[in-house]
Amino acid sequence: MNAPLLLVGHGTRSADGVADFGRFVRRLALRMAGTPVAGGFIELSRPPLTEAVAGLYADGHRRLAAVPLVLVGAGHGKGDIPGAMARETVRHPGLSYAYGRPLGPHPTLLTLLEERLEAVSPEPGPEPGPGTAVLLVGRGSTDPDANAEVHKVARLFWEGRGAGGPGEGHGLSAVEPAFISLARPSVPEGLERLRRLGAERIVVLPYFLFSGVLPDRVVAESREWASSHPGVDVRCAEVIGDCDGLADLVVERYREALRGDIRMNCDTCVYRIAMPGFEDKVGAPQTPHHHPDDPSGHGHGHAHDHGLDHGHGHVHAR
Repeated sequence: MNAPLLLVGHGTRSADGVADFGRFVRRLALRMAGTPVAGGFIELSRPPLTEAVAGLYADGHRRLAAVPLVLVGAGHGKGDIPGAMARETVRHPGLSYAYGRPLGPHPTLLTLLEERLEAVSPEPGPEPGPGTAVLLVGRGSTDPDANAEVHKVARLFWEGRGAGGPGEGHGLSAVEPAFISLARPSVPEGLERLRRLGAERIVVLPYFLFSGVLPDRVVAESREWASSHPGVDVRCAEVIGDCDGLADLVVERYREALRGDIRMNCDTCVYRIAMPGFEDKVGAPQTPHHHPDDPSGHGHGHAHDHGLDHGHGHVHAR
């Protein structure tokens, strides 16, 4: 039997987000017949990661492939999830895991974002039209590398889709990044920038996997801005969501983790490199979150000895 796939989510206070995650776990289980699939969260919501791991361990599995359901390599993917997994190896003697890398950026995600854009296009046919600008909204992070990745995705989305791109694309007038928390530009700032660049129609494109508190906030802030700018047609696209395309990408990350083909970007990681303004983070220990359903009762303990190689958690010794 193949090594189990363990899907690791951050957790959310949104019931819709928890339901999305559960449906996606079930989709992968059907897709990967013959491979055990389980999923859990590191905080906020059930099922907790420790419960998912315990179930696989009780079934006799001692080697797992853990794929973090994160789009960028911020603190959750670099430290929190590997820290939680390291704690599970202490709780379960003989357990080891291969750790997958974040899902993005990836051509599959760009295709899924394009589908979400087309779904709210007011134009006949699949083309959004030359008067349309896109605001790609990410979560936002205190990690500069993670925020830079959202900028990269915005640029990749523009290439081939922007005005004058190869084959003219959709003729989008602009694709700009923004963030809903912890980083700037904010959603209102991003919308205002596009308005000043001459956009008559803006599609707000959430760079999120599933429903949740933050995606809901993206919609709320977009609608609030639109209400005071009636001259701009603002439309909000859906999150990426539970779909076959996303499942394809997770399977790819699962397989490369088992092969050991992990190509995490370490050149701009604040845990390795003394980035200006973030020098204190170099070599910082990674502490897993406390989950309310975790029997340990604490969010720390063995984080100093989990072999995370300064936060990236992709060392082959795991």
